[in-house]
Amino acid sequence: MSDEELAKDLGLLSALTIGIGTMIGAGIFVLPGVAASTAGPVVVASFVVGGLIALVNALSVSELGTAMPKAGGGYYYVNRALGPLFGSIAGLGDWMGLAFASAFYSIGFGQYLATLVPMPEFLFLNEVQVGALVAGAVFVGVNYIGAKETGGVQTVIVTVLLAILALFAVQGWLSFDVATLVGDGGIAPFGYGAILPGTALVFVSFLGYAKIATVAEELKNPGRNLPLAVIGSVAIVTVLYAILVSIMLGVVPWPDLSQSAPLTQATQLAFPGGLAGLAVTVVTLGALLATASSANASILASARINFAMGRDRIVTNWLNEIHPNYATPYRSILVTGAVIILFIAALGRDIEVLAKAASVLHLVVYALMNAALIVFRETDPEYDPAFTVPLYPVTPLVGMALSLGLLAFVGGEELLLSGLFVVGAVVWYFVYARDNADRQGLLGRHILSRGDELPNTVVDAAATVAPNGSGRIDDAPATTTMVAVSNPRTERALVTLAAALAKFDGGRVLATHVIQVPDQTSLAAAADQRDRISKASERLMADARADVEQLDVPVDTRTILSHEGLAEVFDAARQHGVDRVIMGHSGAKLAGGRVEGALDELTHDLPCDVVVLDGEEFDPSEVLLPTAGGHSSDLSAEVARALQATTDAHISVLHVADEVAAGREFLEQWVAEHNLHGVEQLVETGDVETVIGEAAADKSLVLVGATETGLLSRLVGGSLALSVLDDLETTVLLAERPRRRSLRERLFG
Repeated sequence: MSDEELAKDLGLLSALTIGIGTMIGAGIFVLPGVAASTAGPVVVASFVVGGLIALVNALSVSELGTAMPKAGGGYYYVNRALGPLFGSIAGLGDWMGLAFASAFYSIGFGQYLATLVPMPEFLFLNEVQVGALVAGAVFVGVNYIGAKETGGVQTVIVTVLLAILALFAVQGWLSFDVATLVGDGGIAPFGYGAILPGTALVFVSFLGYAKIATVAEELKNPGRNLPLAVIGSVAIVTVLYAILVSIMLGVVPWPDLSQSAPLTQATQLAFPGGLAGLAVTVVTLGALLATASSANASILASARINFAMGRDRIVTNWLNEIHPNYATPYRSILVTGAVIILFIAALGRDIEVLAKAASVLHLVVYALMNAALIVFRETDPEYDPAFTVPLYPVTPLVGMALSLGLLAFVGGEELLLSGLFVVGAVVWYFVYARDNADRQGLLGRHILSRGDELPNTVVDAAATVAPNGSGRIDDAPATTTMVAVSNPRTERALVTLAAALAKFDGGRVLATHVIQVPDQTSLAAAADQRDRISKASERLMADARADVEQLDVPVDTRTILSHEGLAEVFDAARQHGVDRVIMGHSGAKLAGGRVEGALDELTHDLPCDVVVLDGEEFDPSEVLLPTAGGHSSDLSAEVARALQATTDAHISVLHVADEVAAGREFLEQWVAEHNLHGVEQLVETGDVETVIGEAAADKSLVLVGATETGLLSRLVGGSLALSVLDDLETTVLLAERPRRRSLRERLFG
């Protein structure tokens, strides 16, 4: 992605290939023989039931994904709705579930590889495990080099794979024999009660659709393409499973169906003698492509989940360090790869354990996602999905019941193994994540805000698990702080301020440089000469990126060609939906008391919070915060809290009053209401300008909210307290919070 645009580069076809590519490999090439040995021909129904359960959950995934197309998928939804405790379970559970699934797919790859190339046994590893280890290393390497390469390979794999399966289906149908299908004990030799245990085993075949949501942030038109890709991929593979598994069992009697290479065996019997060898080779290559596709998609999805957890401080952001050459989260990929290798070596002899463990962890996550959907619907007035599940709340409740109900049919060993990971996630939350995460989930916030109405045990439980990291404790999405830089002399000061505020919010910085083009030059002509006229901008943006990244804050950069200056900054803020703008002194006197010039103040509203830095240096060690209350003083208090938390600033709050006692009462109440702790409270009497000037003499920064005085009143009578600001040698920060005002209010205050 360029520094000038955040591109959406995944379309519907790419999203479908992620889902289909992950699902189709296991369901057709690996599991039919193992599943048939435990359920008989009725295992076809197991695949159909698994598809129906997946389809119900896919509806919820689609709604959540269109409301919040964010990297991290299910983890992101659970964390925001239910809070970081359940977010830890969902994130770490999904991560480990993907590792189990990737190990399972790699074993499947090893099984088919062994039919083509004899593999040596090594130490305690059999030939299948050795092949799986080689495959796993290759898959991790492809993802290490870059997700773009992975996505291209994925599309080719799925296209070739579907063509191979179509050829088998046609020829297999010609060789299909109903007597073979039902000839050894009928449709259900172990009884129809074997359907659900069979579903628990094959459910790993349906994990791919949720992986589409983990790349939703990069989807073009996610409101349309996400539900089409999620629901469409489930529907497509369910039909394919039912048709192809039925054909396999009508070609090879179910007791004889191979548990390592079932489709190869069925192909050998279905095709006539001369073509059998070629067909088997092609199908085996297809199996290798399919299992490689599934493993690749799972490793890609795991990197996205780790990125999302690191962004929310559930895990250390060390995992998400970007490779300087490949631009991939190489540490996350390597750690995931190491876990996959461990699972292959330790559990690879029993493919059922890997398959069921992956299913269990994902079923838990699906249940939490359905619960998250209900919480969003009931508690968040801003929740606005482009797609909504039918029959709410029945659909998510059924999704929860089906996901948790299927756990009863998985098996004790796999439940225990997966349960240990869930317990480990809870322990991880209380040992590490709780002290670092700073966002309360919607559910916890809803409970704590209604403490008087709910049972004490419920309220106490919510308070016990609430995060206590520094920073915000609400459920708002990560903020964007836009810093408008134009001068190399002031770039570092502005960027440092922006990074401090973004770090406090757990948000990101958007560094913007507006190149003002003369009115005589068309923007198209200027764009043609961009390389020549934007070299200075490129250096400026590179410096800004480096300065922000040093403070461990995510950053994007953007260069804009425009005939406007300040107006373009505000237009860019509106376009990108930023939460605040940090900018330098544009030349207008701060004694005017507001961010914009007189004409703009009368005709426009600010797009967001704006903070103006008047100075080339930013030193927040000693901050003076004069206040008399007012709308923008709320913003100045927020900035002060952020500087306290991120720079250890010492804050002195000053109030100039007619009487000391009344002034002290006002200031104590104002400080308490704005959650300013550990600040020095100064109450003085006398001339406002003189008091502020004297108090600022030994400070490194003066932080003041915009005036509430109207424009006409200021022009006639001056801005009293703020006219002193132009005479200060101390750096000044002017903070203005927008609000709608009538023309009368703009003129007279």
